Amino acid sequence: MTYRMPTKAIVTDAGFASRFLPITKTIPKAMLPIGAKPIMQLVVEECAEAGIEEIIIVATEKGKPIYEDYFHNPAENIRKLMIEQGKEDRFAPVAGVLNLPKITVIEQDPSLPYGNGSPVASARPYIDNDEAFVVIYSDDVVFGSSDVRTLMKTYAEHPQAEAIIVAQEMPREVLNKYGIIRLKDGNEMLLHDIVEKPKIEDAPSNLTSYGRYLLTPKVFEYLDPKNIGLDNELWTVDAITKMAEEGDVYVVKTEGQWMTTGDPANYSAALKKYEELQA
Repeated sequence: MTYRMPTKAIVTDAGFASRFLPITKTIPKAMLPIGAKPIMQLVVEECAEAGIEEIIIVATEKGKPIYEDYFHNPAENIRKLMIEQGKEDRFAPVAGVLNLPKITVIEQDPSLPYGNGSPVASARPYIDNDEAFVVIYSDDVVFGSSDVRTLMKTYAEHPQAEAIIVAQEMPREVLNKYGIIRLKDGNEMLLHDIVEKPKIEDAPSNLTSYGRYLLTPKVFEYLDPKNIGLDNELWTVDAITKMAEEGDVYVVKTEGQWMTTGDPANYSAALKKYEELQA
């Protein structure tokens, strides 16, 4: 079966970000700033630039109203004050937020097990049975290009794909920190499986998988609470591996530079990279 080109993206930020406490007891991790914008806005803008029409943000119960306020509150009191002070140009970035594509904020289903697959499964009611869709982990940022655009282009070229994942080549010495891609024998684009944090000497490639996927509704057959994996968690990569056993899952290299913001050290590195690009 072939599916319609994606018009929707699921962006997940439903964890508790314990490595960033105490700030994340008050705000979601993806609301931490990169420059003057929160990480989440950079991700949403990447989707918008690629033609995505609706972004479904999956948040915690406490995070949901924060995202609702950020993306939907017109802040008329601030606009009025800026006009009175002759500084209306400072309000322009707020207007830019309000002009982004449709943003739907939902809470992660609390009945689902822990794991990065549960926010995706929580958004199932928002995905039609005949449409492909994009999934993004909000702690992954990409500089210099749009992975969402790359995913859309690749799907247009390979409409029979069950899924498409973006990968980045990484130095050998860090391969034990990430999910590493094993390709099918004799093929440079088809996924065999993803090996989570292998020993460096056992890494099947230097291609790291991260949170940029184009998926089809078939993935929901595997994102089921009975399919928990490592550490009794529900993993998106486990579902993708199952799809690769039954059909074609394509791997495409990023045209930009992926950086994670998932811990304070890497967040600081992403900030530095952003500042370098803005200089």
